[in-house]
Amino acid sequence: MTMRFAAADTASDRVPLAELYDLIVLGGGAGGLTAALVAALEGQRVLLIEKNAQVGGTSARSSGTVWIPDNPQMREQGVRDDAGLAMQYLDALVGDRAPRGLRRAFLAAGPELIAYLRARTDIEFRPYPHAPDYRQDMPGAALGWRPLEPAEFDGRKLGPRFKEIGWPIPELTLFNGMMITRGEATRLLKALTDWEAFRLGARLVARYAMDRLRHPRGTRLVLGNALVAMLYRQAIERGVTILLNGVVSKLSREGGRVSGVIVGREGGSTQVRARRGVVLAGGGFPANAEWRERYLPSPAPRYTPAFDGCTGETISLALSIGASLGPAGEDNGFWFPSSVATRKDGSTAVYPHIVLDRAKPGLVAVNAAGRRFVNEAVSYHEFTRAMYRAHRRVACIPAYLVCDRAFVWKHGLGMIRPRTPFLGRYIESGYLIVAGTIRELAVRIGADPEGLAETVRRNNDDARAGIDTEFGKGGNAYDRAGGDAEHRPNPCLGAIERPPFCAVAVLPTPLATSLGLLTNASAQVLDREGNPLEGLYACGNDMHSIFGGEYPGAGAQLAQAMVFAYLAARHAAGSSRGESES
Repeated sequence: MTMRFAAADTASDRVPLAELYDLIVLGGGAGGLTAALVAALEGQRVLLIEKNAQVGGTSARSSGTVWIPDNPQMREQGVRDDAGLAMQYLDALVGDRAPRGLRRAFLAAGPELIAYLRARTDIEFRPYPHAPDYRQDMPGAALGWRPLEPAEFDGRKLGPRFKEIGWPIPELTLFNGMMITRGEATRLLKALTDWEAFRLGARLVARYAMDRLRHPRGTRLVLGNALVAMLYRQAIERGVTILLNGVVSKLSREGGRVSGVIVGREGGSTQVRARRGVVLAGGGFPANAEWRERYLPSPAPRYTPAFDGCTGETISLALSIGASLGPAGEDNGFWFPSSVATRKDGSTAVYPHIVLDRAKPGLVAVNAAGRRFVNEAVSYHEFTRAMYRAHRRVACIPAYLVCDRAFVWKHGLGMIRPRTPFLGRYIESGYLIVAGTIRELAVRIGADPEGLAETVRRNNDDARAGIDTEFGKGGNAYDRAGGDAEHRPNPCLGAIERPPFCAVAVLPTPLATSLGLLTNASAQVLDREGNPLEGLYACGNDMHSIFGGEYPGAGAQLAQAMVFAYLAARHAAGSSRGESES
């Protein structure tokens, strides 16, 4: 398609605003962009307001994966009967933590959304055939196909608006701006021995080098950056008016219905009306220190890898007119264990330990007693929950990931990439703790020396036998998917025996919040009596988790955001669901 930039669509804080739109969307992440795009495709006049100078929020930093059971791609590959299994899985996982009707709506509308986007836009997803659901202990869990990743996107197609796409986490890129997928990262580790891997690396680096002649980072976008860029481009092409740096101070109401917003602008404020309503898509409150203290477990997390604009203002707007928060859950968040460091410019780097190190053979996670407290290969969400649970008995915040130098060389450790020859700067900064013996390492991390020595001894014995006698690591498909497929006998168990020995501290960090506004199956926000607040919708982490704070699989958060954005936009437009015609 050819980009069309109308003067009225200029994305800046000076964009001319009409007095009346059909739908106003607050927030420019995957949820907000989906709501705006779908509404525009339904023939609505749409205004999207983003309070920051770039769109994407936490979505732009994410993997971009969406967890859509029974999706069209899996059906095309002959995978059938997934809808019933997915409901069985969610029923077992979620139980009564969230209304069953919401997950029923999610499972019905998810495949519709994918088919709708494929039919009416050039947005495309690819399935992960081998990406197991996170809770393999639950009936109905799948071994793959439910997670979908966005196709690669060429940022140059956005022209001058490429600069309006939020950056990924720098530590997850190469050369300070070159993006690669997880699969590409695995292949590139073999570049010195595999010709195809070498060619891939050469092609990616050459593209990146050319990009840097004209751009501050690479224009080959993958993961969440690709998803956001595709949605943004389509929204612009479909005539969505986009206001960046827009601050909304109030929701307007007429006759008991939300009818627009008050937008703060240079020299005053402007009232903008919406015939069909307002969609809240602000990304929850993981970056709001005061709300983290109030709503998240103790000790309250100090850091988050989420976008720093996710501070809950959109939730506050709804609460101010009588909306209701959902019931508190176990921890009200979705979690990463993250290591923290200071960058050269003085900013704080929060690195999420997702799948690249914890499940690999030759690493244990320990508390202050030097003891393991969890199967290290579980999902990042369950790992961090285990930190909080263990902390009630023995200090476990921070926890330490312990391994040897051979492990760091082969697999990397947090911000330290595989094949890093010199570790001096990580040691000098205090990020990496190193010692010549296990007992000396224990002293340096503040753990019990005898406890850590016994933990490592037991780990080494189990590694030789291939069975984790304490937590069963490597005993299910999800564990093994994150391990080292070439390692025997257990892809997740390896000895820690060659000095120097290494450790990195990890802390609980919320990637998102699960406590949000109560909604119905059409994404309408509910008041304190359980009735819809007419004209007000919420999606993503502004809405209360439809999974009750549980995390079913890779991409579940973005899937909830996009599916309920779709439902909100269709409901506001008065459209019937199930249509996917061009």
